[in-house]
Amino acid sequence: MNQIVRSKTDRMIGGVCGGIAHVLRIDPVFVRLFFVLLAIGEGIGVLLYLVLWLVIPEESAPAQMNFGERARDMGEEFRQAASNPHPHTALYVGGALILLGAYYLLRTFDFPWLQWINQSTILAFLLIVAGIVLLLRFRK
Repeated sequence: MNQIVRSKTDRMIGGVCGGIAHVLRIDPVFVRLFFVLLAIGEGIGVLLYLVLWLVIPEESAPAQMNFGERARDMGEEFRQAASNPHPHTALYVGGALILLGAYYLLRTFDFPWLQWINQSTILAFLLIVAGIVLLLRFRK
């Protein structure tokens, strides 16, 4: 298996999802979706992404960078990503906000037949669907 490195070419923020997707040989959209689901569902997606951004080296970075150098590089990369975002960032963030808004709107209606829907069931369902899609793609 290849070593995980942050992608310089397939990145939206730090290249973490692009690097993981390259090693797993899957579409980076699925990895990004996984992190969004973790951020919405359990709330650890953002923290996990930031830790991986700090821990996983960039493709062309020197292997012997210390923690302080990596943190400075991460700050610079974040400033670059914020000032010049990836064209699809708005699409992903907008889609996630619409889904989250629809979830909370449906919860306010208090329909009896919707009582079983909560964050855990939605997260579980989306993870199962993502797993099935990944297995089907890997099988091809």
